[in-house]
Amino acid sequence: MTGIEISCLGYSYGAKRALDDLNLQVAPGQFCALLGPNGAGKSTLFSLLTRLFVAPEGRILLAGLDLARQPRAAMARLGVVFQQPTLDLDLTVRRNLLYFAALHGIAGRAAEARVTAALDRLGMAERAGEPVRALNGGHRRRMEIARALIHDPAVLLLDEPTVGLDAAARVAITDHVHDLAAQGLTVLWATHLTDEIRDTDRVAVLHRGRLLADSTAADLRGAQSLQTAFLRLTGDEP
Repeated sequence: MTGIEISCLGYSYGAKRALDDLNLQVAPGQFCALLGPNGAGKSTLFSLLTRLFVAPEGRILLAGLDLARQPRAAMARLGVVFQQPTLDLDLTVRRNLLYFAALHGIAGRAAEARVTAALDRLGMAERAGEPVRALNGGHRRRMEIARALIHDPAVLLLDEPTVGLDAAARVAITDHVHDLAAQGLTVLWATHLTDEIRDTDRVAVLHRGRLLADSTAADLRGAQSLQTAFLRLTGDEP
């Protein structure tokens, strides 16, 4: 079963074409980096995948479910980490996670067990009783990933998840999400930072609403750096 299947997807803002005939498949257990400069269409694509926008053209399948025809079932298989934090800063870490579990119909002992497991997995069990406001940026991001996984989704979307983090926190978050993919989770990681991408990762290069390349990072870069290959591909060669 395909984790993510996007076929002939298009979207426009008036006369401006944001996505144009986009086709992309991400298999279960695959880490796919969606690489593109600002304005490439990454945010529009994420808005369509999360139904903030409804796709007027094309088709989206999440874990084999048609997002247009089976929106509730498809969204239940999806976990999302948005670029902008969406945590309640005054609630504790545990309360934030319990609240989100309740939104997915998970309550009582089942919710407590999932929250405990999520915090253990991210090494944040000792922070459970702290208000989110007291956490640093890296721990807040870890918590948002834990929240996105609380309902056991098949697909995880992350939109520029390391923006504003220091180098150590970026590495920790990137490593953790790669580990999740190795355990079978389908991951689509939107970024403009090439140093977050490993040679074995799948890379989809989006530019001006079109898919310019779709291969492993090693194949895309060849003998040069991925940054250089990306800049040349998008017409911004140094």
